[in-house]
This record gives sequence, structure tokens and C-alpha cells, in this order.
Amino acid sequence: MLGRRTVCGCGACGVVLPIATGSLEQCPGCGAPLHACRQCARFDPARRFACARPIAARIADKAARNDCPGFCPRVTVEHDATLDGPRPGDARKASGDLFRT
Repeated sequence: MLGRRTVCGCGACGVVLPIATGSLEQCPGCGAPLHACRQCARFDPARRFACARPIAARIADKAARNDCPGFCPRVTVEHDATLDGPRPGDARKASGDLFRT
């Protein structure tokens, strides 16, 4: 069974970042600013001003650094598929090996 882990990833390049990204200004992988709308948990393009919470003014460039007080880094839960875990074909191979003549 796959485990789960909580991660924070760069919205531009997908590099996994430490959960406490407050100390980081830029992504170590691509240099994108981390305090930007695109990295925020409240970023929602379907909402007014593309934010899930009410804000006074629209921020034009969603990928640029801003000083929004409501910024909250986006954190996701993903499956931890390590190389040591079972692979999809392992059960079939084991069954074939068992009944091979």
C-alpha cells in the first residue's frame, strides 16, 4: 500500500519544496518567486480577482512576487511511491514464477 506525504511544490517547475517556504524567496529549481498568487492555496481562476477570499484590488501578474497579507502556501498530499515498494507487475511475476514448470 502506498504511503502519503504532505508536500509543497513550485507551481512553475514542480520542484518539491520544504513545507516552511517562508524562508525561501525563490524556487531553488527555476528561480520563480514563491510569494505569488500562483503559489497560494487560495488561488482560484474562476473567482473574482482569481482569489478565493475577497481582496480589494486585482493583482495583474499572478506569477510575480506580491505582498498579499492573505498569502498561504499551497500544500498537497501525494502518494509516496518509493522504489522499495511493490511494483504493478510484481504480483503477476510472482504468480508466474510459482506455477512455471
